[in-house]
Amino acid sequence: QVQLVESGGGLVQAGGSLRLSCAASVSVSSISFMAWLRQAPGKQRELVASITSSGRTNYADSMKGRVTISRDNAKNTVYLEMNSLKPEDTAIYYCYVVPVYGGQSWGQGTQVTVSS
Repeated sequence: QVQLVESGGGLVQAGGSLRLSCAASVSVSSISFMAWLRQAPGKQRELVASITSSGRTNYADSMKGRVTISRDNAKNTVYLEMNSLKPEDTAIYYCYVVPVYGGQSWGQGTQVTVSS
């Protein structure tokens, strides 16, 4: 199973920015799909952004124009750059991957809190 270590969460004021990182224990070249999801208190987990091995990206409508997902193959890391953050973006953000050989792995989550 792929081990994932997330970092970069924290407390930020509305309008601010954060960059989340997710470091994988294997080469990202062996990962077909990487994504960031989030879960706010009392709500279901939802997709924020995803990126495939070919570089195709997908973003939640609520986040389009404010987030960018990218991957660094040399560092085995996927990033989520978030700008113009809003209080409603407050949630635990999770990294999720699907290796080319099947299965799936989740990170432990990183808290993002946006104050108004």
